Amino acid sequence: MLSTLGLFVFELSSASYQQLQRSDSERWASHSRVGSRASWQHLGPGEDIITLSGTLYPEVIGSKVSLDTLREMKASGKSWVFMLGTGATLGQYIINSINETYQHLFKNGQSRKIDFSLKLTRTDNDSVDLLGDFGSQVNSLVQNSIRQLS
Repeated sequence: MLSTLGLFVFELSSASYQQLQRSDSERWASHSRVGSRASWQHLGPGEDIITLSGTLYPEVIGSKVSLDTLREMKASGKSWVFMLGTGATLGQYIINSINETYQHLFKNGQSRKIDFSLKLTRTDNDSVDLLGDFGSQVNSLVQNSIRQLS
């Protein structure tokens, strides 16, 4: 297991990413002063963005259904706990965007290779109603697994 987002597990059989990029920042405000450099005030943490990118080979590794599940999680407007396979919890993240590139297509349009990337932004919402609902996520995972077997 590479990591989890809510109950979604990133692993070889689902959506294995090859790269995790993390960028975080701090917020600062500047205050002009006469005859002197501006003074700076620390306002607290800024954006914390994780970008996951990888390649799926649906005949061998990974599944288009996994990307469909992540797309449903994105559309829910909820935040999800992101945890690394090492056990480190990084916080609550929303899925900002999912990009997919289909290559090496069969004549029916099915792809042999899918490059993907996800952009996650940390929210750490105190509001419980914005936290992802695990019940609906379990239902979605089951439905997408059934679709994959069909």
